[in-house]
Amino acid sequence: MKIAIFLILSLFLQENTFAKDPLTKVTIEVNGNCNMCKKNIEKAAKLEGVKKAKWDVETHELKLEFDPKIITLDQIQLRIAAVGYDTPAYKANNSTYNNLHECCQYERKK
Repeated sequence: MKIAIFLILSLFLQENTFAKDPLTKVTIEVNGNCNMCKKNIEKAAKLEGVKKAKWDVETHELKLEFDPKIITLDQIQLRIAAVGYDTPAYKANNSTYNNLHECCQYERKK
C-alpha cells in the first residue's frame, strides 16, 4: 500500500515539476521576396526570448515561438520593420526599405 501511494505521489510531482511549454506560438505575414529576405527577416526576429523564427518565401508567413515573459510580439515586429520589412503592426520606414537589395524590394501595401 505504501508503495502504491509513493508511486502515485511521485507521478503527480513529476507531472507538475515539468512545466508546460511557456512559449507563445504565432504566425504573422511579413513582406519579402527571396532567400536574402528570409535570412534578414529570421535574423532580425531572433532576439532574446525567441526560440524559433522561420519565414516562408512562398507564403510570406513568419512562424514564431517566443517567451512572452522575455519579449513581446510588438518588439519582434519593430525589429523586423527596422531592417526594412513590413509587418502587420509596423511598416518599415521608406529610407530603410529603399536601402534593401533590389531583389528584396517587395510591392508594398498602401
